[in-house]
This record gives sequence, structure tokens and C-alpha cells, in this order.
Amino acid sequence: MILVTGITGQLGFDVLKELKQRGEDVIGTTRKEIDLTTEKGAKNFILAKKPDTVIHCAAYTAVDKAESESELALTVNGFGTRWIAEACRKVGTKMIYISTDYVFGGDGRTPYEVHDEKNPVNVYGRSKLLGEDAVSAILEQHFIVRVSWVFGINGKNFVKTMLRLAETKNKLNVVNDQIGSPTYTVDLAKLLADMAATEKFGIYHASNEGFCSWADFAREIFEQAGLDVKVEGIPTIEYPTPARRPFNSRLSKKSLDEAGFNRLPAWQDAVKRFLSEIK
Repeated sequence: MILVTGITGQLGFDVLKELKQRGEDVIGTTRKEIDLTTEKGAKNFILAKKPDTVIHCAAYTAVDKAESESELALTVNGFGTRWIAEACRKVGTKMIYISTDYVFGGDGRTPYEVHDEKNPVNVYGRSKLLGEDAVSAILEQHFIVRVSWVFGINGKNFVKTMLRLAETKNKLNVVNDQIGSPTYTVDLAKLLADMAATEKFGIYHASNEGFCSWADFAREIFEQAGLDVKVEGIPTIEYPTPARRPFNSRLSKKSLDEAGFNRLPAWQDAVKRFLSEIK
């Protein structure tokens, strides 16, 4: 049996859906069943159900808010993940932990390899790295999957924000000096379901193929949606946010290739399918 945490979030929602479509024996949990702010709340459900695999999608993901709610972010993403890993070890469960490009410092222009030096520049990144360190220290049977710029049907994301802004604006300023890859939850869910069926443990990077800036991403969204919105690329310095963002979020997919997992489709193709999904 596979247990998926955080099914009210973008990724958990699609992972649960994908596993059900495959006919897997799966349970989805929300905060009601697994409360990541207390040790008992995080562990008890897993200890009782004894799943074969936990796909841990639940997380504190409000990047800017985390700067002022650091204790909560570090508890949920750091300690909460540690408690999940400890429960998994106790019942012999393998675990897939979803992490982020934000564990890296964002220097340079080349894609980060899985074992490159970590140097998070914001609280969210630090909290997710705490989770990574806990999983790798506690559990041998683990996958750590780093993703970036996530979008899916069930929640807030950049694509939905751009479409909403387009209702009232015909010109937008969007940051053009942060480079990375969007990740469509439908595509990522397929990969995570594939991983769950194996014992190819390790660290992986998984985002849709190709790199772009946020401004490029916005232009593609408007072009595919047939919307006449002009996107003006601006530097990060002109768009201050509470949390610093890494300039380089490029992730190398070498580890996926080496393990024989399929890479995700091109990000432009993912945008196309997402726009048809939300129609």
C-alpha cells in the first residue's frame, strides 16, 4: 500500500490521482490524519497503517511567508519530515521525499548536479534541506526528488496568476534573470509512481525539460492561451520579495538517466496540456 501525504496540495492531488488510475492500493492524507507540527501527529497514522511506501508531498510551501514564519516552516519541513522518516524506518517503509531547487545557492549558469554543494538563500530552502538531511540520515530506503517552479490544477501557481492578471492588464513586468524549469504536477506524478515501484533509491532532479526565465514562462503562457499581453523582462532587483530567490535554478537530470527513469516532457508541452486541463 502507498500512502500519499498532502493530497490537498498541487502535487499530492495529482500523485493520488495517478496512483488510483494505475489501480494501486493507495491512501491519501491531509493535516487531519498527519499533523507535521507534532511528533505524534506525524508518526501515528503511518505506524498504524504500515504502508509499503510513503510519498511525502505535504510541506510548508509559502516561500515569502516562511521568512516571517520561520519556526513553523522549519518545524513542518524539517522536523515533520524527520518524524515521517523515523516512522517509516520503524515499520520498514520506503519513502519518497519531495525537495526543491531552493536547497542550492543559485550561483553560476550550469545545471546543478544532485551532489553539488547546498547553500539555501532563504528560510524555505533551509527548511527543505533540513528535511533532506533527516531522510538521508535516518532511512536507507529513500528517494529525494528535487523539483522547481511547480504548477498543477489543484492550487495556486504562476500559470494561474498570469492568467488572472491578464484579465485586467495588457502589460506585465516579469523577472528575467532567474533561470530554471517549470514542473507540471501531472508529469511529475507519473515519475513518482514509477519510482515507487522500484528500489532505485537516491537523489534525483525532476522538472520538465528545457530552461527559461519567469518572463519567458509568462510569454509562453500568454502565447498559448491566445492572450495579447506584453511581457517586459525586469531584473530581480526591481521586484523585491521578502525571500531571496536563487538566480540559477537549473537542475541536471543525469541521475534520472543513469537510473533508467524517463525525463519529463518539454516545459512548453506541459504548459499546453495544463491550459487544456484548466479549460
